[in-house]
Amino acid sequence: MNTKAIYAACLFAALNICTLSARAESNVPAQTYTYGTHLDIQKVLSLSEDAQPTCGVVNAHMTYLDSTGHKQALNYRKLSDNCSNQN
Repeated sequence: MNTKAIYAACLFAALNICTLSARAESNVPAQTYTYGTHLDIQKVLSLSEDAQPTCGVVNAHMTYLDSTGHKQALNYRKLSDNCSNQN
């Protein structure tokens, strides 16, 4: 019975450590894109944009991994996805 409690406590501690490191990594400060900004993008993790029902310029956010494997975030402006069906 004691060994089960010890195993459970160790597992709980290990899961907490993993969760804390994941939370620390997800709070990466976002860089704002300007013309000429050098981007080192190895893999895009997520893309999102402000919701807008019409075609126009919106704020967008990209989370990505750089060539060293570090998580980075970028804020930028783009045409809304709603513009794709208009000429």
